[in-house]
Amino acid sequence: VQLQASGGGLVQAGGSLRLSCSASGRAFTNYPMGWFRQAPGKKREFVATIVWSSGRTYFADSVKGRFTLSGDNAKNTMYLQMNRLNPEDTAVYYCAAIEKESYVSAAYYFSKETSYNRWGQGTLVTVSS
Repeated sequence: VQLQASGGGLVQAGGSLRLSCSASGRAFTNYPMGWFRQAPGKKREFVATIVWSSGRTYFADSVKGRFTLSGDNAKNTMYLQMNRLNPEDTAVYYCAAIEKESYVSAAYYFSKETSYNRWGQGTLVTVSS
């Protein structure tokens, strides 16, 4: 599967933004998909993941309660709705997928970059104070 992220931009603190991750190839609901982000000068960090087969979602503590995940089967697209944004959310956001025959259904597994083997290009989100 190939992934393409979009929807980044400049937003004021307290505002909202929705990122999209379009998947081409196999149906995107066949495997877990998620988002990571990398702020300037920092390591890439986990944001959120959804396991479509179970509907279960996993979120980093820093975004829990503010970000949500959803998908559109017809468009083969995953969305990350980001609300109540703050300057600490400024980063390049990457969508990723675990296109593997098996995986571990656990938070620790989904939070690791190395669990994902498909990555889209990043989309920049800038939150001004």
